[in-house]
Amino acid sequence: MSLLSALRRLFQPAPVSGRDYGLRERSVQCIGPHGLHRMAYTEWGGPRNPRVVICAHGLTRNGRDFDDLARVLARDYRVVCPDVVGRGRSDWLGVKADYGFPLYVADMVTLIARLDVPQVHWVGTSMGGLIGMLIASQPHSPITRLVLNDVGPVITAASLRRIGQYVGSAPRFPTMAAAEAYIREVSAPFGPLTDAQWQHLTRFSVRPVEGGFAMIYDPGIGEVFRQTPLLVDVDLWTVYDHVRCPTLALRGAESDLLEASTLQAMGERGPRARTVEFPGVGHAPMLMAEDQIAVVRDFLREG
Repeated sequence: MSLLSALRRLFQPAPVSGRDYGLRERSVQCIGPHGLHRMAYTEWGGPRNPRVVICAHGLTRNGRDFDDLARVLARDYRVVCPDVVGRGRSDWLGVKADYGFPLYVADMVTLIARLDVPQVHWVGTSMGGLIGMLIASQPHSPITRLVLNDVGPVITAASLRRIGQYVGSAPRFPTMAAAEAYIREVSAPFGPLTDAQWQHLTRFSVRPVEGGFAMIYDPGIGEVFRQTPLLVDVDLWTVYDHVRCPTLALRGAESDLLEASTLQAMGERGPRARTVEFPGVGHAPMLMAEDQIAVVRDFLREG
């Protein structure tokens, strides 16, 4: 190889395609009302790719839920999947009352600053969708395309009561098989997943403890959740109506959190979301099936 060829290779820009890059584990330091905390995230795709997608998970889940989706999106994007504080590899908060959307939104703004890009696409499941909607509703929002996965501006009180029954109250599991059986039971609304997919979710849903395994989120999240029981549906239409970016709204056809009438209204007001329902799924589609991944991928590619 000539010296000129060697220099060209040395200074050639890194490819932005994700096909040459696997998962990377990183973290960013954030601040809340009672001090600093670390938010972990996984990152896929070219680390210098300016096209970024943030995938935000549900209440008791974590960023590894998006592994299947991230592998596909990483061909075109840098995909960032945070563990919201109190979940996954992120720190647990000392003051449990701090768990809430003001802190979650602030943490995500810090994360976007760390990524050093002016704009991002956002894919959010349930709680992650609400975080995205809150950010997207702000003036000068960095979110340019928004995917709301089985969540919208009306959240039913019945679904919140159902979720409150298990958040933070999971038992310890003597074996991974016992953990998987529990996760399959409480997460049955996710729909028909393969054995390999249930095993993947289980692997990243628990942590080793003395005598077995426990869920990998702070049980204190459940304490906060139950301290403010809701008797009526949550109405966030004012927030939704301020979203200006192109929006895709997904719904599990059997969801008890996002009602069909709400999904229809989301297509008629505010950002006039494109709406898609997935049959045989409740709350929430896991974006692991090929058809679900394709819907998200095709929408994001339009932007």
